[in-house]
Amino acid sequence: MNPTENSMRVIVPAVLASLAMTGCMLGPNFEHPQTSTPEVFNRTQAAQAQSKPVEAPLDQDWWTLFNDPILDDLEKQLADANLDVAAASARLLQSRAERRVAGAAELPTIDGAASYNRERGSENGILSLLGVTPTQTQTQSAAGNTPLGVAAMPGSKGSPAYNLYQFGFDASWEVDIWGRVRRSVEAATAQSEASWEDRNAILLSARAELARDYIELRDTQALLKIAKENLDIANDSLKLTQVRVREGVTTDLDVANASALVDNIESLIPTLESQSETLINAIGLLLAEEPGALQQTLADPHDVPVLPAQVPVGFPSELVERRPDIRRAEADLHAATASIGVAKADFYPRITLNGSAGFQSLQLSNLATWESGQYVLGPSITLPIFEGGRLKGTLQLREAQQKEAAIVYKQTVLEAWKEVDDALVTYDAEQRRRDRLIAAVSMNQRGLEVAQQRYKAGALTYLDVLNVQRQLLETQSSLEQSKAKAATNLVTLFKALGGGWESTYGEQAAAR
Repeated sequence: MNPTENSMRVIVPAVLASLAMTGCMLGPNFEHPQTSTPEVFNRTQAAQAQSKPVEAPLDQDWWTLFNDPILDDLEKQLADANLDVAAASARLLQSRAERRVAGAAELPTIDGAASYNRERGSENGILSLLGVTPTQTQTQSAAGNTPLGVAAMPGSKGSPAYNLYQFGFDASWEVDIWGRVRRSVEAATAQSEASWEDRNAILLSARAELARDYIELRDTQALLKIAKENLDIANDSLKLTQVRVREGVTTDLDVANASALVDNIESLIPTLESQSETLINAIGLLLAEEPGALQQTLADPHDVPVLPAQVPVGFPSELVERRPDIRRAEADLHAATASIGVAKADFYPRITLNGSAGFQSLQLSNLATWESGQYVLGPSITLPIFEGGRLKGTLQLREAQQKEAAIVYKQTVLEAWKEVDDALVTYDAEQRRRDRLIAAVSMNQRGLEVAQQRYKAGALTYLDVLNVQRQLLETQSSLEQSKAKAATNLVTLFKALGGGWESTYGEQAAAR
């Protein structure tokens, strides 16, 4: 090999590599969408309830604000135990593998191969074009013991068979002048980010669902306790009416009314007990536990978690940076934008560097010698000439997909602000309703005491006592449900704010 050829082998790849590194990137560059920030958080200043939202850093572990150790322990188990989160994590690994596959196109591909063949030429095939008949004398082959062509050796018929040994390497590399490969990697990276945000959204939803189920369980247990307390009162009233009937002070009508109230309250208990069991099972399913596995942990009644005095809700500018659905919509828009560049690059020539080097010999003993070496080196260019409209159609499709992704992003942001505004309104309103119910329960309890005293004194009929007790039961139940509703409204607020997942995609990617 002369010096000129050797220099060309070094210079040509270097020049093409330089073109690839400095080549243009077709298609639009992605820019983070600009969004407005509504004055939604002004509602925090107008809140009238005791538990007030305040603009302060949002704690990712928002459930700890309820100060309930059992709930804290359940939420700690959720991220590793929940099967929906596990499935989303598996999909995330798939997307990262796809991103790695796309990134492989930026590097050369090198393949090694080795083979051994036992071959024989056909007298009537291509070798017969040499113009030699089987009876003519042939020159010797490179093996030194076999004639070339199709002529037979003396005393034999047909062309003789021979051995062929070879091994070597093949390499190819696409020179990414137009940025087709880089745009493909960009799109795959964005899709991987979208999968990460999907996982975050599923984890956030699972955390909120767990908190809601837990609050509903404590609410059901509180309602069951109220029903049993009212049942005791009703049984006492039934005994009192039976005594008064025996004394001739009242009639059997009072006994019938008192007995009906006892039966009515008793009818509530089985429903509440079964609801408690199903809620425990629902929590167990979120933690991938079998039915009944959490009975020992959750069966003992506890009060509905108490609301904190202040609720840190973060800052308005952070919402688009924290909500997984908004971040997912932005990643989808990024991927759609990069895909336009891929579609545009397909209109231009595709240049590939190809090369192979190896050894070939008819004798195994000579295979590894320098004389048996061979190589091929050179570029190839592929230019689309006629595709029947496929390339234009693909570009139009990618542009339309980008427009749709931009619309979806805008819609997602608007829905997020609506959810935050609604959550702030309902959280404050339910607390004010709860406060009025607390006052109503206090008045009903006082009213029942007065009615019972007046009934004993003969100033009221038992029907009056019955109406007061029924009203007390309804008001107590409404109060407990309002406490639970206020707590679940707080859960809804935190979900709307996007709290409750570990970290950003970039931090996780850096940790890999």
